[in-house]
Order: sequence, then C-alpha cells, then structure tokens
Amino acid sequence: MMFGSVGTAKSNSLMNEYASLLSDAVLRHRARVAEQSARIEAELAGKVKSEFIANMSHELRTPLNTVIGFSKLLTQHQQRRLPDKEIVEYATLIHDAAGHLLSVINDILDISKIQSGKYSLDAREVNVGEILAGSITSFRTMASEAQTDLRFGIAPDLRPIRGDAEKLRQIFTNIIANALKFTPADGTVDVSARRTNSGGVIIAIRDSGVGMTEEEIAIAMTPFGQVDGGRSRWREGAGLGLPIAKALVELHGGSLELRSKKGTGTEVVINLPARDDVSAVDSTQMFANGA
Repeated sequence: MMFGSVGTAKSNSLMNEYASLLSDAVLRHRARVAEQSARIEAELAGKVKSEFIANMSHELRTPLNTVIGFSKLLTQHQQRRLPDKEIVEYATLIHDAAGHLLSVINDILDISKIQSGKYSLDAREVNVGEILAGSITSFRTMASEAQTDLRFGIAPDLRPIRGDAEKLRQIFTNIIANALKFTPADGTVDVSARRTNSGGVIIAIRDSGVGMTEEEIAIAMTPFGQVDGGRSRWREGAGLGLPIAKALVELHGGSLELRSKKGTGTEVVINLPARDDVSAVDSTQMFANGA
C-alpha cells in the first residue's frame, strides 16, 4: 500500500505539473491573440483617422481654395477689367463652393451632436407627402442637368405623422442627392411613398446607378466612410449623408434600410411610424448599434 500511495502521489504531481504547463501555454496564447487583436485594431483606427483627416482636408480646403482664388480675381477688377459674364461666373463658383463648405461643416456638427446625445427634434404634426414633394421639386434642375429621369409617386391617402419637418427634409434631400450623384446619364431615380396599415409611411428611393456590394454598404453607412476612395471631385461629399439620414430617421422612431447590388442600382427604404407610435430614441446608442 505504501508503494501504491507513492505512485499515486507521483502521478498526481505529474498531472498537476502538466495542468500548470498547459494553463500557462493557454494564457500565453491568449495574451498573444489579445496583443495581435489590439495591434490590428490600433492599425485600423490609425488608418481610419488618416483617411478621415485626408477626406476632411480635401472637403474643406478645395471649396475654400475656390472661394479664395476667384474672389482674388474679382478684387483685381480695377487692374484688369472683367467682362460681366466672367464676374457672374466667378461669383457663381464662389457661391457654390461656399454652399458646399457650409454643408460639410453643418454635417460635421450634426454628426457630433448626434453622437454626443445632444441632438433634439422639434416634433409636431407634419405632412410627409408635402415635405417629400418639396424635396423632389428642389432637385428637378439637378436631375435635368445630369440627364436623369426623376420620377415620383406619392399616395394621396398619407396621414400626418409626428416629426420635425426640417429634419425630414434633410433626410429626403441627402438620399435623393446621393441617388442622383451615383446614377449615370439616361438613368432613373424613382421616389415613392405609401401609407402602412398602422398609419405610418414607407418611403422608397430607388436608382439605376452603380450599386454597391455588401462591404461597400457597410462603409457607406459608417460616418465619414466613402465608397469611392478617389477624391477627384470635391462634390463627392464627406461621407456623412447616409449616416445622418439613418440617425435622424431613428430619432423619429423609424428605420432606414439600404438595399443594393453592384451594377443594378440602390434602394433606400424609410419606415416612419404613425403619429401615436413615436417613441424616444437615445442617439448616443445609434452608432454603437451600427448606425
């Protein structure tokens, strides 16, 4: 029995030593995995930060350079008499660039307020059909110049909902502008609105544009994300239109879904609740939940 006890003790000691070594190996492996994950996250964060700085630098400096450059030409009018046609052209370019610059700044301020939870709506009873129709009308000239057929069909039986008219207009404007921007000449953009069984409203904005892959959809819905990495035109935007639109829809208690397929176009579906179904939403959680 003595020899059996010694053998058992030795076996237990070996097992404990093996378990200890195995535990240490597992801990070292987990530490390496955690270190690698942290390094990858840091690299991604650095990349996102670099891309954001580059995008913002482009989006702010390009229109600002336009304003400075053409306003300087106008100040030299005494030295070199400018034809009226050139003066009007320069003033138009300055106005457009300044408008774009203001739009980018407003978008940055909006996303900052939404992410900090300081964004609020001036909610009251509104006619979504009238707001949507007004937004469509404002894009008639842009659609004509882009040679894009802008169509719409708004059901006559839409009921009033509770919402912020200005923010709803901003939602529709952002999405329609995106649809026109990425739809080639001779393409179409269809806007429709219908009433749901519960009294809410569903708005669908479809285009026959370039479309997106699932990965590109995820990028487009991320603040400051740009599907087209090239920055050849300052009118491409800061990558805030869709994220802001989604956040504003959710502040109204609704939902925004983006459906797209590469080469076949994109559809954005907005579901706004009935007047009595609106509930408060914590905007600080929106981007944490994937908005």
